Amino acid sequence: MSRIGKKPVALPQGVEAKVDGQELTIKGPKGTLSMTMMDDLIKFDVSNDEISVLPHNMSQRSRQVWGMQRTLVQNLVDGVTEGYSKTLEINGVGYRAQAQGKKLKLQLGFSHDVDLDVPEGIEVKTPDQTTVIVSGIDKQLVGHFAAEIRKWRKPEPYKGKGIKYAGEYIFRKEGKKK
Repeated sequence: MSRIGKKPVALPQGVEAKVDGQELTIKGPKGTLSMTMMDDLIKFDVSNDEISVLPHNMSQRSRQVWGMQRTLVQNLVDGVTEGYSKTLEINGVGYRAQAQGKKLKLQLGFSHDVDLDVPEGIEVKTPDQTTVIVSGIDKQLVGHFAAEIRKWRKPEPYKGKGIKYAGEYIFRKEGKKK
């Protein structure tokens, strides 16, 4: 039995949930998100102020996905109420970022600038040249775009230059000795 799956997802004030066939739609103050439930494995029960995630039967596969489906529903509810954000820090001489509308311009020591198109539903802010804040209501989309930015210059272990998440610990190595 899934301990996570047993707990119902509470719906805060101002959030509506609706099940239409295989589709769960959650509408809140920040927007609308939807999710397709897994065929014949999981069912959603929307009651007065909560969503219960239940397995259709107690087969091994439905018990395996039960807790994960409940967590995905919780992420939808959190996204439409509060939203998600990731903060990236850029370290290195001459490394900088600048948000220009629906584009993010990165200068990372290459012979050219890296221009990234910001996906729909994501907002990118650069409060200063070395900080990038990626925010939106879809947790998966925010994390994926932040990882896409980070992959251009991962932090290296000797000087710590590169793009890292705020609060991320970079394991440092000792340099060459004479």
